[in-house]
Order: sequence, then structure tokens, then C-alpha cells
Amino acid sequence: MLVRETDAVPSPSSSAQEARRALGQRLREIRKETSLTARALAKRAGWHESKCSRLENGKTRPSEEDLRVWTLHCGALDQLDDLIAFVRNMDGMYVEWHRVMRGGLRRLQESDVSLYEATRRFRIYEPGVIPGLLQTPGYAAALMGDIIDFHQLPDDTKAAVAVRMERQRVLCRGDHTFAMVLEESALWTRIGGAEVMAAQLGHLLVAASLPRVSLGIIPASVDRRMCPAEGFWVFDDDRVKVELVSAEVTVTQPQEIELYARTFAGMSALAVHGGPARNLITSAINSL
Repeated sequence: MLVRETDAVPSPSSSAQEARRALGQRLREIRKETSLTARALAKRAGWHESKCSRLENGKTRPSEEDLRVWTLHCGALDQLDDLIAFVRNMDGMYVEWHRVMRGGLRRLQESDVSLYEATRRFRIYEPGVIPGLLQTPGYAAALMGDIIDFHQLPDDTKAAVAVRMERQRVLCRGDHTFAMVLEESALWTRIGGAEVMAAQLGHLLVAASLPRVSLGIIPASVDRRMCPAEGFWVFDDDRVKVELVSAEVTVTQPQEIELYARTFAGMSALAVHGGPARNLITSAINSL
């Protein structure tokens, strides 16, 4: 099955924008249910009229106090808790790397431990790198070292790598399953030099034989109609994480999660598994 272009997932960076617009639409509906004009609501709240417009059009993120005032004057205080919960979830949808990396890469690695342990079904698509769950210490150290240099962070590579290696225990414990699809280019993207890559690709061959791991490789020569721009991880049917250059996006909208799930199924259908996948990995090793 090929994933059609019309089935493509939305740009991850748009998820937070869509959430703000959806919240604004909900605020507009609450206001209109009371037959209040934006001007009348702003007057009651003691706001400039333009503030209502900015909130309803998703241009301004409402504070919890804004939501309290809005629902109070619209006679909708029963909806306040839901609106506050929506905003708090929205805050975590788009998190810029400079914010989450300020505490170092070790702390960033630790932040996902509970999510990994709670997830039963992992679906992972990576176009350019080996997924962290299958990385060797050398590969992870080279990758993290480059990130630290690029973002000019304090060097906690050793500690961060140790946490990443510890997170890999989910591969052999509990009742987790892992479906991973890599583009062939991930096998040829040299990180850390030939020796590090040889060890990493050799480890990939071993990891592919783990009973709970399904590893697929999409050959560079395969005919295709769509290719996701970014890698993504689907955690059960609850959330999707996407890493952009500037931020990490967490998708929780069911319709968007379903699009990512369909995209993953399409990518998996393009991939080769078993012996053919091992042959692609072996070819990459022999080229080093």
C-alpha cells in the first residue's frame, strides 16, 4: 500500500497553531451562546475590545484568569476546568529545544523514562538516524556531542548516554512491542566515523532479531508517492512525538494521531523486513 499525498500528515509545527485556533473557536461559541457581542464582553471584563478578537482568532494564548473571566461573564463557569486543562495540554504541544535543553541532555533523556515504561506499542519512523532505542553508546555519544556543540550546552554527554542506554531496558522487559521503520539513508548517514558506524550497524543486525522488535528498511530505490519530512514516534494510540530543528512537537488530537498511524502503516508497507532488511544493513557495513 502506498500512502497517498492526500493522506499526508499536517506539518507538525502547525499543531500548536491549530490548537490555539480550536480554543479560540470554542471561546467564540461560548460567547455567542449568551448573545454577547465581543464589544459587550470586553466591556464587562474591563478589556480592550481587540483582546476578545485576538483570543477568538487564536492570536493570543489566554491565561487561566482570562478563561475564568470569559466563562464568568458568559455564564459558562461549568466549562472553566475543561478550558484550563486544554490550555495546559496545549502548552506542552510545542516545546522549543532551548527551553528543554537548558537543564542538559541527561535531564531531557530522563523526562521520557516514564512514557517509555507506560507505552505498550511503539511505532517509530526515522528517515535519517538510528532510533535511540537501538543506538550503541558510541553512536549516541557522537550524536549527542554534536547536539551539545550546536546548541552550545554544558557537556553532560556521558551522563545523557548512560540514561539513554538505561531506557533501552524496555526492549527486553514488560510487554512492550516495537515496530520500527528506517529509510535506507539512515544506514548510510555517517555519525561518529567509520568505526562507530560499523559497531552501530552490527548492533542493528542483533537488535533486529529481538522477539519484540520488527525492523523494516525502506530501500532508496523503492517507488513512492509520499515521504514524511520528519521522523515521528507513535506511543500507543495516545500521542505522537515529532522532533523539528527548533522544537519537539507532541500531538494528542485523535484525528492527527490516526493520520500518523496510517502514515506509519504506509511506510511499513514500503519497507523490507527480515533477510532483505539484513542485506541492506550488511551492504552499508561493507561500504565502510
